[in-house]
Amino acid sequence: MASPKLPGNSSSISISVADDDDSDELSRMRARVRRKRKKHHHRFKNNFSQRIIRFVLKYWTLLIFLPAAGLLIFEASKIGRKPSLDDAKVSEQVIEVRKPSFQADLNNNKSGGNLNRLDPVTHIVGGVRELVLKLVQYVTQSLWIVSGCLKLLPYEELQHLDIPIHDNFSGPVKNVVYISEKDTRHIGGNITLSGQHTEGTRFNLFTGHQTFDQRERSFKVNETAELHCGFYNENGGFKISDEDRSYMQTCKVVVSTCAFGGGDDLHQPIGMSEVTLEKVCYVAFWDEITLAAQESQEHRIGEDHFIGKWRVVVVRDLPFADQRLNGKIPKMLGHRLFPQAKYSIWVDSKSQFRRDPLGVLEALLWRSNSVLAISEHGARSSVYDEAKAVVKKHKATPEEVEVQITQYRHDGLPEDKRLYGKKALNEASIIVREHTPLTNLFMCLWFNEVVRFTSRDQMSFPYVLWRLKVLKDIHRFPVCIRKDLVNSMGHVRKAKPLIS
Repeated sequence: MASPKLPGNSSSISISVADDDDSDELSRMRARVRRKRKKHHHRFKNNFSQRIIRFVLKYWTLLIFLPAAGLLIFEASKIGRKPSLDDAKVSEQVIEVRKPSFQADLNNNKSGGNLNRLDPVTHIVGGVRELVLKLVQYVTQSLWIVSGCLKLLPYEELQHLDIPIHDNFSGPVKNVVYISEKDTRHIGGNITLSGQHTEGTRFNLFTGHQTFDQRERSFKVNETAELHCGFYNENGGFKISDEDRSYMQTCKVVVSTCAFGGGDDLHQPIGMSEVTLEKVCYVAFWDEITLAAQESQEHRIGEDHFIGKWRVVVVRDLPFADQRLNGKIPKMLGHRLFPQAKYSIWVDSKSQFRRDPLGVLEALLWRSNSVLAISEHGARSSVYDEAKAVVKKHKATPEEVEVQITQYRHDGLPEDKRLYGKKALNEASIIVREHTPLTNLFMCLWFNEVVRFTSRDQMSFPYVLWRLKVLKDIHRFPVCIRKDLVNSMGHVRKAKPLIS
């Protein structure tokens, strides 16, 4: 390469210029910049995709609910709008076109192949067919499917489902003997029970007077258990007619509820198949106050003793002035009222049962080899927290609650919020169980605790479960399953107490 000469100077300075080296270095720098830009672009795309996925996973319920809410508002807005002439014509055409399918639905109902009892009734308001309830049902079912709550067998399988009958029980308790006044070994302290209600206590001729020593012995597990379990004396009350008693003797599977004191209406069950109706008894217990209240609203028991699906059993001479305690008899002592029943489902009167009973038994008992199923509590997790809530909400007096909690602390009931791996507190508006000697013993123990202490059975259930220890085959299902089993209707009016 030639060396340039500077003017005015005889000597020359040679300067080496590496054009090729500079060019290579510049190319490498440009390549690095391009790679960085490309890498940043891919990283941005990946981060954006991950953010989208996280957003969908976090807010999937909202993404389902918002379109449904929009459609709900849209349908509701059409109800209040007066129909135009064009709307009326369209409405007439729609109704006219759908007549054949409605007739087909009727034919399907006659054949027993359609479970449309779960489908809400559509109304025609101002010429517009209202499908709001169907939309709500669709959203509810969508959320239920995704959240993985109650999974019932398909309808076709339920049609051919056999009811398992266990005559030989493998548990530690083989037989339960119920103490009565006829049993002279246990009369002892009960001779003084001369009236329906004993002064200063809730023990009476129906319950017998369980002493604390008898209470302690009742929790000791033996092959043959002996304990009080209601129906102590023939004059103790809770009288049922011979005709109703004969019907109850025929029940192998029973769904039961009660409304004492005129507090609640009778909500018809839905969602069952015709085959299930032939196998399952639906029995509702009323007292004379409820009977009069319902008749005043033109809800009368038919000559066959039924109102809809429910066989109504009117109970006379209730043993407790407190209607909440009277309600514990059919709730907890179903094995005594239905001596031939193998399975039972209890539903509080404020709820409408909306699932096939055999499907519920299969899902909550048979599939998991459980003998008792009950819901976890939705708000609290310990007996001691429940005690504070009961006092705060005026469900019982502070003195009553203090006596019960003091006894439970003395007996060593832990304050843990977990019991056997689940919440230590349960909600007892639905009880699904097999009638075995062990579950019958459990229910008797639970009933005796409710009579001795407060009527708030949610406080005594964990205690009895903890004391008994051997009842491990229990399915304490999540709240979402309880909500899927029933429609909560709420209490209609306050129950009237009996005058003692």
